[in-house]
Amino acid sequence: MLNVTEILKRLVIGRAMRSEELTETLLPKRLALPIFASDPLSSVAYATQEILLVLTLGGLAYLHFTPWIAGAVVALMAVVVLSYRQVVHAYPSGGGSFEVASTNLGPSTGLVVAASLLVDYVMTVAVSVASGVDNIISAIPGLAHERVLMALVFVALLAAVNLRGVRESGRAFAAPTYLFIGGVLVMVVTGMIRYALGDAPVAESAAYGVTPDPADAHLTGLALVMLVLRAFSSGCTALTGVEAISNGVPAFRKPKSRNAATTLAVMGSLAIVMFVGVTTLALISKVHITDDACRLTGLSGDCASYTQRTVIAQVAAAVFGGEHSFGFYFIQAATALVLVLAANTAFNGFPSLSSILAQHRYLPRQLHNRGDRLAFSNGILALAIVAGLLLWGYKANVTSLIHLYILGVFTAFTLSQLGMVRHWNRELRGEPDTAVRRRHHTARMINAVGAVVTGLVLLIVLTTKFTQGAWLAVLAAAVLWVTMRAIRRHYDTTAAELAVTDPHGELVPPSRVFAIVLVSTLHKPTLRALAYAHATRPDRLEALTVSVDPDETTELRRRWEEYGIDVPLKIVDSPYREITKPVVGYVRAVRRESPRDIVAVFVPEYVVGHWWENLLHNQSALWLKSRLLFTPGVMVTSVPWQLSSSAHADRPAARAAGSVRRGEPPPVPPRPRSR
Repeated sequence: MLNVTEILKRLVIGRAMRSEELTETLLPKRLALPIFASDPLSSVAYATQEILLVLTLGGLAYLHFTPWIAGAVVALMAVVVLSYRQVVHAYPSGGGSFEVASTNLGPSTGLVVAASLLVDYVMTVAVSVASGVDNIISAIPGLAHERVLMALVFVALLAAVNLRGVRESGRAFAAPTYLFIGGVLVMVVTGMIRYALGDAPVAESAAYGVTPDPADAHLTGLALVMLVLRAFSSGCTALTGVEAISNGVPAFRKPKSRNAATTLAVMGSLAIVMFVGVTTLALISKVHITDDACRLTGLSGDCASYTQRTVIAQVAAAVFGGEHSFGFYFIQAATALVLVLAANTAFNGFPSLSSILAQHRYLPRQLHNRGDRLAFSNGILALAIVAGLLLWGYKANVTSLIHLYILGVFTAFTLSQLGMVRHWNRELRGEPDTAVRRRHHTARMINAVGAVVTGLVLLIVLTTKFTQGAWLAVLAAAVLWVTMRAIRRHYDTTAAELAVTDPHGELVPPSRVFAIVLVSTLHKPTLRALAYAHATRPDRLEALTVSVDPDETTELRRRWEEYGIDVPLKIVDSPYREITKPVVGYVRAVRRESPRDIVAVFVPEYVVGHWWENLLHNQSALWLKSRLLFTPGVMVTSVPWQLSSSAHADRPAARAAGSVRRGEPPPVPPRPRSR
């Protein structure tokens, strides 16, 4: 069984890698792009759709705002990309927004950024996978009832690939990302050529009208402004994941900062071109999409059973000549793949950020550990579990999940840019060189503009999405912030309590050592424990048992005397057949009598070799030891006896799988007497 487990583990994640092989996992730019930029690149597939879904709440009357909203999104993306290029050069050690905010605005502000990003990474996985499933359903509507199952399977596959290491995941995901980029660019060029030649593509929904939502019909003034701002905030999903490269600078090959900045620039350029192209073609082909198919007019048949295709699916069908064309299926396949793989940005960002936070003692230290493949395995598994629960809870519905999205990332954008402004102010105070000062002034201006713009977007997102579900993201980030501060307090308190202030005082030996060997029956493990306790040369030694069955206790005492064991056997009665409580009570009583003595408790145990043998034995030794560990001045020592089955077991694998269990001990009596 253990060998099978180990074989399956190696099949999933591959061979274990030595620590010195870490340099071999560093990424060239061609692999870094699909790993860190798949999220912002893939958001092209749904950012336009999110804008149209909001505008069509008012029917077709407000679609003319689409180009202006798309232009604002493009301008914002350019500003954010330029701003994060400054971060990459100024803070090449990784940590990105968290490090910038912590260094320049204080630890508490840095934690706000970290909590916001962790929540956003979870949402990135959920939204990307759900959107990818949507595109698969657009091509194969019959799979609509398997939406949640498909989403959970994709999350599990992503986690498995990422457990194999960053470089392995880059190789696996590079082809789909580049196929998507190439497919969208070909679609945009083809569609624009057809439009220029007078053969404009026409979407399948172009003939449908849209009935306005009663609450959003005939909007004017402030109400219309709020609708447009809401559409803009939905379109800002195109910016998610932009910060991931700044968090992952250490994963790049040298020169790290320059390679990361170049990758960031390429990502921004591609995302802008693709987003503008898809939005333009959606307007040219007159794509009409709503949050409820029953608001479409002109449908033939039951609207409740009608499945709307995504915007990019409708554009592909219009450009390439219908839903049965090769181009349509290529775009759908590439889009579905890249949307699912877009979650990989989070599978790299979340574990990296979690590792940095764990290093700063804000998260459990296990998140800082690298796994067999030198990836942050615990962070990958944590992300997969939380995202899977979210997809299950929201039925993998993009429209429901999208309202929880992007709030965290714009919080990080705003605070990191404010931190960069303070960074450049500090640099300028100590820089005498005129040319360098000029560059610093330019960089500060870029970050200042970025802070103002992203701050405004954050306010818009909060205003327009808060009551629609964004409050859950705010609450999750707040709970995480409080939790991380509590974890840090625990680690700080523990460190202070364990710090050595008086080495000589701590090295003073105890007055005496009182050894107690727990006995359940007189067998080989008991005799070994007695022999080992003798070898430690305690000042006092006795055996302790708990009397649950009077006949068994009488037999134990008879055999004890028959074997002539020169150790006092103490018996504690237990009328309620409990073992742990009488033993702990007796040990504490000994401690009260001699507070300066050390009580050493020896627990004889046996080790089994097969998983099924664990089911045949209780865990009294485990419970007993766990209780004794909370008693000051008590040292607990396990004395194992390996059964013959354990000789054939793969012990390292058994320990890794948690398959080694210990046998049950016995307890012992009243007041001890000297040997």
